[in-house]
Amino acid sequence: MSVRFTAVFAVLIFATACSGNSSSAPSPTPPGDPATSVSIPRGAESLGNRAFAPDELTVQAGATVTWTNTDSEAHTSTSNAAGWNSGVIAPGRQFSFAFATAGTFQYHCAIHPGMVGTVVVR
Repeated sequence: MSVRFTAVFAVLIFATACSGNSSSAPSPTPPGDPATSVSIPRGAESLGNRAFAPDELTVQAGATVTWTNTDSEAHTSTSNAAGWNSGVIAPGRQFSFAFATAGTFQYHCAIHPGMVGTVVVR
């Protein structure tokens, strides 16, 4: 088996195993919309504006952003304005939200308010 095939296979297995969604009411996303990922790394509560990777994400209108908690602590993805609130994202879980309109959307972790990020929708 080639190294490239093995790596792709491992990523697919990981994505399948982590495809749960801890949100009670994510926005529905029509099939075929682009998806983009944000990781919440280990020790995120002490990373401030580096707690969401990437801390600033630019996507096209209609894109779905998925936050994956790879930390050992629970976190949230909570819009600073009316927008979305993931609820608690347990370790190993995900939350997805579809961004329908253009704008700049700042967010934070409601459990650890120093954790901040931005989604720019064009």
